[in-house]
Amino acid sequence: MNILTSLFSVRSLAAGMLLAFAGVLLIILIISFRSRAVVFCQYLQAMTGIKLKPYQVAKVFRERGKDGVREFFLDLIIKEDLKQGPLAIPPDETGGH
Repeated sequence: MNILTSLFSVRSLAAGMLLAFAGVLLIILIISFRSRAVVFCQYLQAMTGIKLKPYQVAKVFRERGKDGVREFFLDLIIKEDLKQGPLAIPPDETGGH
């Protein structure tokens, strides 16, 4: 028991500051990993109009893996494109064939 308490004791202010700094970095790392999925879903909605929740992507990944997530996104993008209707293709103005 004495060995455990000596391992985890902070003996100086500098060691305490380093430990606190490491704790802050760990918290930032955890928050960044947690928010990554939310930011991606917000980006996807802004760029494509597809609204997703991070848990939906996690569920597809658990069930079908990375390829399943790719198929899921492609299906959603195709469905969104079909909702908007056919694209108007402008006539060829170069005069060539």
